[in-house]
Amino acid sequence: MAIAFYAEDIELPQLDQEAVSGWIREVATLYQKKTGDISYIFCSDEKILEVNRQYLQHDYYTDIITFDYTGGNKISGDLFISLDTVRTNAEQFGATYREELFRTIIHGILHLCGINDKGPGEREIMEENENRALALRPDSCR
Repeated sequence: MAIAFYAEDIELPQLDQEAVSGWIREVATLYQKKTGDISYIFCSDEKILEVNRQYLQHDYYTDIITFDYTGGNKISGDLFISLDTVRTNAEQFGATYREELFRTIIHGILHLCGINDKGPGEREIMEENENRALALRPDSCR
């Protein structure tokens, strides 16, 4: 069981992969989950639009697409993150690029843990959980 980081059509962001993986495992345990195989695929807006169109029939850019392969209490999935949209969101929300990157990274994990953000009131619940998880980030992830 591994947490892996890949880049497709862009450069891999500078991350302390060991620390990020430990943080993800710690957050998963808060939800009584273990981590299985989790792959982060960092990409451009154009790639995430292609994935969104091909697999979800959505014709728009997004910051993250989470493909959930979770079974039981073991979370697994492929998480596509557009670094272009992360950068745009950081500017829009008045955050640093790094803050927004880590928010997006953990957002996908929270989805795998069963937290949604599309229904009424769910966005606020997701934000609370993101903030709780972000407070646990190791120093090398700040």
